[in-house]
Amino acid sequence: MARIAIIDREDMDAEQARVYDAAQKSGGPVGGPYWAYIRLPKLFEASHGLRNSLASGPLSRREQQIVNLTVARHWGARYPWFAQSRASLAAGIDQAVIDAINARSTPALADARERTCFVVARELLASTSLSDTTYKAAEQAMGLNDLVALIAAIGAFSITCMTTNSFGIEPPAANPTPLAD
Repeated sequence: MARIAIIDREDMDAEQARVYDAAQKSGGPVGGPYWAYIRLPKLFEASHGLRNSLASGPLSRREQQIVNLTVARHWGARYPWFAQSRASLAAGIDQAVIDAINARSTPALADARERTCFVVARELLASTSLSDTTYKAAEQAMGLNDLVALIAAIGAFSITCMTTNSFGIEPPAANPTPLAD
């Protein structure tokens, strides 16, 4: 059960309603961590801005999904895992890759950049930094600007996971790929 009450649209103040309506109109998410962020409309709006900036950045949709799955698995974040599993399947990521990440195994990724996204996310989250070897390999595989985007994506999605975990935001009961214990 969520620790935080979900504010219905009709109970929002004017600023909350404005940012909520804008997000809904643009097709952006309004659930999950946004149930908490709506209490601070500037945070809600900034979070959408960061999300949109990363989505239009140099990482492919598949690369972003590999990052999001790896981050959600690291944090044990059930709602983000639910949402990102579905989004990953829609982006063409095989169920076997999702299952491997869920099992804390290394997924079979044929694409070098996708492998790099997984390795960098896993190492950064596990050790709070990157070894010189991983950094050099990542810069070689992705280029410096794309590596900056990768690190930012890992951090940004960590915020999402920490928010849902802290406020007990859970996925629906009908969850086809639940997060493993």
